[in-house]
Amino acid sequence: MQTFFIAPTGFGVGLTSISLGLVGALERAGLKVGFFKPIAQPHPGDLGPERSSALIARTHGLHSPQPLSLAQVERMLGDGQLDELLEQIISLYQQAASDKDVVIVEGMVPTRHASYAARVNFHLAKSLDAEVILVSAPEDEPLSELSDRIEIQAQLFGGPQDPKVLGVMLNKVRSTDGIDAFAARLKELSPLLKTDDFRLLGCIPWQEQLNAPRTRDIADLLGARVINAGDYEQRRMLKIVLCARAVANTVQLLKPGVLVVTPGDRDDIILAASLAAMNGMPLAGLLLCSDFPPDPRIMELCRGALQSGLPVLSVTTGSYDTATDLNRLNKEIPVDDRERAERVSDFVASHIDYQWLRQRCGEPRELRMSPPAFRYQLVQRAQAANKRIVLPEGSEPRTVQAAAICQARGIARCVLLAKPEEVQIVARAHGIELPPGLEILDPDLIRNRYVAPMVELRKGKGLNAPMATQQLEDSVMLGTMMLALDEVDGLVSGAIHTTASTIRPALQLIKTAPGYNLVSSVFFMLLPDQVVVYGDCAVNPDPSAAELAEIALQSADSATAFGIEPRVAMISYSTGDSGSGEEVEKVREATRLARLARPELLLDGPLQYDAAAIDSVGRQKAPNSPVAGHATVFVFPDLNTGNTTYKAVQRSANCISVGPMLQGLRKPVNDLSRGALVDDIVYTIALTAIQAATLPA
Repeated sequence: MQTFFIAPTGFGVGLTSISLGLVGALERAGLKVGFFKPIAQPHPGDLGPERSSALIARTHGLHSPQPLSLAQVERMLGDGQLDELLEQIISLYQQAASDKDVVIVEGMVPTRHASYAARVNFHLAKSLDAEVILVSAPEDEPLSELSDRIEIQAQLFGGPQDPKVLGVMLNKVRSTDGIDAFAARLKELSPLLKTDDFRLLGCIPWQEQLNAPRTRDIADLLGARVINAGDYEQRRMLKIVLCARAVANTVQLLKPGVLVVTPGDRDDIILAASLAAMNGMPLAGLLLCSDFPPDPRIMELCRGALQSGLPVLSVTTGSYDTATDLNRLNKEIPVDDRERAERVSDFVASHIDYQWLRQRCGEPRELRMSPPAFRYQLVQRAQAANKRIVLPEGSEPRTVQAAAICQARGIARCVLLAKPEEVQIVARAHGIELPPGLEILDPDLIRNRYVAPMVELRKGKGLNAPMATQQLEDSVMLGTMMLALDEVDGLVSGAIHTTASTIRPALQLIKTAPGYNLVSSVFFMLLPDQVVVYGDCAVNPDPSAAELAEIALQSADSATAFGIEPRVAMISYSTGDSGSGEEVEKVREATRLARLARPELLLDGPLQYDAAAIDSVGRQKAPNSPVAGHATVFVFPDLNTGNTTYKAVQRSANCISVGPMLQGLRKPVNDLSRGALVDDIVYTIALTAIQAATLPA
């Protein structure tokens, strides 16, 4: 079992961000990761749990032992009880390390009040027999001074000649020449980095968006009065604009993520910001200062902006003091800001040399598909597939943003079906930067060329040209025709269309794949410790035994295609022979048929959910089952059970579900939930691209 001890070279290096990213990077490699923060160091104003441990628990589902309080540690050090302190910490560490392949231990941060932090970190690393990774952040200094600072810290742990001192991660790197050039210059200057004994293990660039607090955080930290909450839980402050100038000179400053700070009696600025909000500009909010309450008549005029989600806050301080307070705000990630923590984790992980660290850990006890590994592999495999995906809801804001992300990251070559001017308006209103190469096709300009091919495809159903022209007014039908003619590799729809509206054209024009008689769906459920497959939770209301067997085989194939070893549990309210009834008999017959069709597949049923999922229950209720307690694919007997279960697990366990992914079609068509978030659409596009690469030609 491997232990990495991360030790900061100073204050403000972003140690929590590195912890988040390092855990995420090693989980991507399929390792079972533990996290341990031995000693809590609360920031001023922290009243809740220790920040690093809480954020790791929320983003990665790793629950670590309660850290020792700083007061207790200082008392024991003052009493000369260092050995007793280390014994307590080792005991807690053993809890964090249980059944893990690797444990990340986060050291103390040196501060004015904790000047002893470096000495404690040295003893912790030695006591835990850990390999040390230094974490530093370049300041406004020559690279030679940064190199010296890193070398001094390395010497504190035994120097670079000590095989336990692995290297350094540089965080918050601001370089006009780019990260690679910065790293190359540092390696040239640093004697430490000229050999393989001490490595540059990560070089993480500064990114302003990752430090953007929610508008709600600003309200909390300033103690502001909330006049209108609006979307203050979701909106983030990227920039502060102190409005003292005339409105005409202010308009160009009203951009997405801007917090407009103005005295409460500046009616003109309040109205300008409100007009911008009503035109779709997602401002971070309006912060009224100088203890001037806004005129009620003006606020009545702004009602439309308030209803559109514009947050409005008020503070008593003047403009200058308010701006000063804003610039002094704590930039740490709040414990409850899971979205920001996940983005930081993913960003940092993408800049860490995790493959080299993975090799240091040796072979895992059991290679597993963790949620971070699943998401990472989705993106990597989609990028490698390089598929062209059509999005019929081309001017829908979430779809536009998801397409921009996928295009920019190379996840897929996206095609938006919409009028280009409409997409441009949506992009401007929501602050979306449309990357080069993003295709936007006007349906009115291309529709006619699909009429004749559609009549040919549907000639057996009596379709004529006028009927085809009318049906092609539906953008989903138009996109499906593009897929039928192999002009695109896949289709994603459903943000504003029903499931039936997405599937019906596919059944008419694409048809089922060879060997299959029906279309079904799966969700990939990203549980804290693993990813499992649920089917069918979206399409077939009451499948027969034969259809249920087919759904099981389709779901097993989908699991395999995405790197999940299929162990299929046919779910029922009864396990084995313990119960009877029409529904149980259907599941029993479906199990028999699926085994006949695929005898080599690990599949069993009927199984109750707990017997399928929980090892101890599985051993008790189905001791001879090859699946019980370890199922990775859960096949539900009907849509009522499947849909209810997936939503209950998703909401109650606060886990991400990716899907539904349709299976059984000759070409990939995937449906979205109408409540889908931008990330949901991105991952569905990635799923579709991978399907397009794995489906038989």
